[in-house]
Amino acid sequence: MAQSLELLLIQFLMPDNDARRQAEEQIKRLAKDPQVVPALLQHLRTAKTPNVRQLAAVLLRKKITGHWAKLSPQFKHLVKQSLIESITMEHSPPVRRASANVVSVVAKYAVPAGEWPDLLPFLFQCSQSAQEDHREVALILFSSLTETIGITFQPHFADLQALLLKCLQDETSGRVRVAALKAVGSFLEFTNDGAEVVKFRQFIPSILNVARQCLASGDDDVAVIAFEIFDELIESPAPLLGDSVKSIVQFSLEVCSSQNLESSTRHQALQIISWLAKYKSSSLKKYKLVIPILQVMCSLLTESKKSDEDDDLAPDRAAAEVIDTMAVNLPKHVFSPVFEFSSVSCQNVNLKYREASVTALGVISEGCLELMKEKMEPILHIVLGALRDSDEMVRGAASFALGQFAEHLQPEIVSHYENVLPCILNALEDSSDEVKEKSYYALAALCEDMGEEILPFLDPLMGKLLAALQDSPCNLQETCMSAVGSVASAAEQAFIPYAERVLELMKSFMVLTNDEDLRARARATELVGIVAMSVGRLRMEPILHPFMEAAISGFGLDFSELREYTHGFFSNVAEMMGDSFAQYLPHVVPLAFSSCNLDDGSAVDIDESDDENRNGFGGVSSDDEAHDDSRVRNISIRTGVLDEKAAAMQAIGLFAQHTKSAYALYPCALTFLSLLLPCSDNLD
Repeated sequence: MAQSLELLLIQFLMPDNDARRQAEEQIKRLAKDPQVVPALLQHLRTAKTPNVRQLAAVLLRKKITGHWAKLSPQFKHLVKQSLIESITMEHSPPVRRASANVVSVVAKYAVPAGEWPDLLPFLFQCSQSAQEDHREVALILFSSLTETIGITFQPHFADLQALLLKCLQDETSGRVRVAALKAVGSFLEFTNDGAEVVKFRQFIPSILNVARQCLASGDDDVAVIAFEIFDELIESPAPLLGDSVKSIVQFSLEVCSSQNLESSTRHQALQIISWLAKYKSSSLKKYKLVIPILQVMCSLLTESKKSDEDDDLAPDRAAAEVIDTMAVNLPKHVFSPVFEFSSVSCQNVNLKYREASVTALGVISEGCLELMKEKMEPILHIVLGALRDSDEMVRGAASFALGQFAEHLQPEIVSHYENVLPCILNALEDSSDEVKEKSYYALAALCEDMGEEILPFLDPLMGKLLAALQDSPCNLQETCMSAVGSVASAAEQAFIPYAERVLELMKSFMVLTNDEDLRARARATELVGIVAMSVGRLRMEPILHPFMEAAISGFGLDFSELREYTHGFFSNVAEMMGDSFAQYLPHVVPLAFSSCNLDDGSAVDIDESDDENRNGFGGVSSDDEAHDDSRVRNISIRTGVLDEKAAAMQAIGLFAQHTKSAYALYPCALTFLSLLLPCSDNLD
């Protein structure tokens, strides 16, 4: 097999795609035979070209798992010996790293079985070698072995920590320092012992030094590992940071302020500040770091986004999120500096400063609500002035801030409606669609908690909103519908003169079927339910049937948000109609059950990145026999489906409440309801 396999390995490395494909198929067939292990081992040791040796190691890593138990003790010993030789004598770094990966896989089975007692002593010896390559590969192995046999390192943690600290301070090799940084990250991720983790506090100065050196040499990706380490330390409940928090904050502020660095690197630094505000806010107070952080964050708010920059990584957006987190966790320490910044910057000739002045006030309104309520007049003076600014970005930020105030500064904001509503009315006719959209949002949030105070403004408001529903782009129509819904809720019976026109317009939205229009259809369905509640059963029941038909037909479209809003519509109609809603139960109850039974759609993000994928070996080295553990990077849940389920459960409760005996004809529904009700509070 060895000779034919060598030819196939060479053929696989050819540029001809057909030749590569043929070689890949034959290699996969040969790999099912346990004899592939000695053949690959031979090529790892003796092949003339580094690429062939590397490919042999990559394949060996994938195939040895399935064949290890079938190998004789003598041959297992040869495998381990050959791998050690490759690590210590190989001149090619990619081959050396590929061999180290094989060691990790073999160690997963051999070390727990007591078949490789000399591996750890070898690694300690190797890590103190005079040769840079040996020290580096030993640290690489410590990193990878932590994921597979980390528990066997626990008796040696003190020695390992001393070794890692020494390697972080290696004066002759940047590669060794980087490998040590990665190893520290692996060990921190592995250990859950607070007493062990605390010992890593002494590593922080050295970690910062390595990170700075990496940034200076352009190795941003490596420097980011330092932020990942700090993340682990910050989230730990153990008191890990001490006065080192000052150094971490200083470094993070340096990085996020540097416009020469990659956006992703700056974003990582901002995340560290955010985590510190969330988990270690007392440390920020103790070491008087709040003001220095806010000074940098407010400065970042004034930074213009680069044309090719991802919006989610833009420093001004990330800085706003940090200020928001700080306001929630340190409101008394955040409000005054931010208010002072806004008071000064609102008059600046630079539009970015004027925009930042109102953005900052908007983002702190949730955390600093009590303090802001005491300063409503000067704050509104700044924001309403910005709403009349000559620049649309400033006006848009002001609209956003008003929306935040309307959401978080209730009920005090409503008492200023005589000043606020006329300004919003003017903003609804702004030349910028973005300003209009944010103004609809502000209007919706403000009107939601207004009552009869809205009546003097009702006619001009509805005139503008009805016109917008007919003539605006789709995204504006959606936010406009939310505003109309809030106005209808506030006006109640006074909304009746406008209801017929609104409902007539909604008919055209509730039959849309194109994917890009379904969000508007969802909003329209929601709005009809709100209008129905406002005008009452007497006026709504005679015209209800076509709206119910349109709403039910929406379940034939695969769009969770539409189903969620439709359940809300059914809830409102059931409450409005009372026992007369029983006629619709055969249609709507099964739909609610169907939503409740949906899969939440949890998703697992697997990290399978390694050298072989980067070098094009991923296809030939993957098969169903490989049992290597991939690393789970992230677990997510489709919250849209959970929102749909919550809406469906609420609808079921209202069906039962308002149709009573008619709903009792659904025995399975009653059982289902009794099971779901204890969970509904959590989903809400």
